[in-house]
Amino acid sequence: MNNKLIVSAALAAVLAAGVAPLAEAGGKEKCFGGVKAGQNDCANLAGTHSCAGQSTVDNDKGEWKIVEKGTCESLGGLSKKEAKKLYKESKKS
Repeated sequence: MNNKLIVSAALAAVLAAGVAPLAEAGGKEKCFGGVKAGQNDCANLAGTHSCAGQSTVDNDKGEWKIVEKGTCESLGGLSKKEAKKLYKESKKS
């Protein structure tokens, strides 16, 4: 694995870890599934990418974006707990 890829992955992980606490503190929340292709905010549950704007399917339950707290459900989205449960169930099938 080359150094550029390692550094990029490490930076993406650090940025992803910092986004959630800031969002929740500011009256916002992660909304899984209510995301159009290319409009996700960061890494997905499946781990197939680690950056914003890389989702390829509308309303993928593993993709998320930051929304105003309390609006996720109206967008057709899920909480992280709900999305993880669906993801784990789909892996069993």
